[in-house]
Amino acid sequence: MSPRRAIREFARSIRPARQAVRLARSLYRPMVGVESVPSALRRYPRFFRELNEYRRLAGTEAIPVGELYPCLDDRTSTTAFDAHYLHQSVWALRHLVNRSPRTHLDIGSDARFVTAVTAICDVTFVDIRPLEISLDRYRSVQGTITALPVKAQSQRSVSCLHVAEHIGLGRYGDELDPNGTSKGCLELQRVIEVGGQLYFSVPVGRPRTCFNAHRVFEPTAVAEFFPELDLLEFSFVDDAGVLHARTDAAVAAGLDYGCGLYLFERRAP
Repeated sequence: MSPRRAIREFARSIRPARQAVRLARSLYRPMVGVESVPSALRRYPRFFRELNEYRRLAGTEAIPVGELYPCLDDRTSTTAFDAHYLHQSVWALRHLVNRSPRTHLDIGSDARFVTAVTAICDVTFVDIRPLEISLDRYRSVQGTITALPVKAQSQRSVSCLHVAEHIGLGRYGDELDPNGTSKGCLELQRVIEVGGQLYFSVPVGRPRTCFNAHRVFEPTAVAEFFPELDLLEFSFVDDAGVLHARTDAAVAAGLDYGCGLYLFERRAP
């Protein structure tokens, strides 16, 4: 069946007015957030063709037009993933499993990482936008990275992954501040106890500010944000999404938009 015929046949199957409105909502929904709307529109003929084929199958259930849910970008040859978030989560979790902290403090990291850490230890999550879920070994505290509601040198294990680059750019409701990242880093440093570790990541590569999304940092300059901490390990995800483990920050020079993974520890006085 041709795409045009498939669309005409489907259109004849719906009733006007209320059903047409429900259909419009269903078809518009997958367009929100799609990178290429023209590309998505080209996929609709296949959607209608397969819908018509499905309706002809024996035992097919009734599907009101308001319940249609086109998923136009999922038919790919491989499973897509965000290399930065995938690698940083695995990197930090492996360290946490090896160290087995009794408690862990996270500042603003991805919710999937934060909740996974509860399989290892008790977790307190601090964010300007609280993550309000009911989960064993989990506690949410509203706060900002530039003024953490945490006592000085009180934390043995802290993470802040892909967060500090946003601070001061207003993206998440934070106050505009050109020094937002450096202020946030000093707060992270303040709460680490002697012998405590900080798992930290930010975009690294060609230094720049992309308002109001994020900043990108020169890989070797990030350690300067933490003058009281020692850098124990540096790893990074390159522009192709490949992880380079336990290397020197200078190796990451020349990246455009990589992800630097930094393990810091507070030295004894």
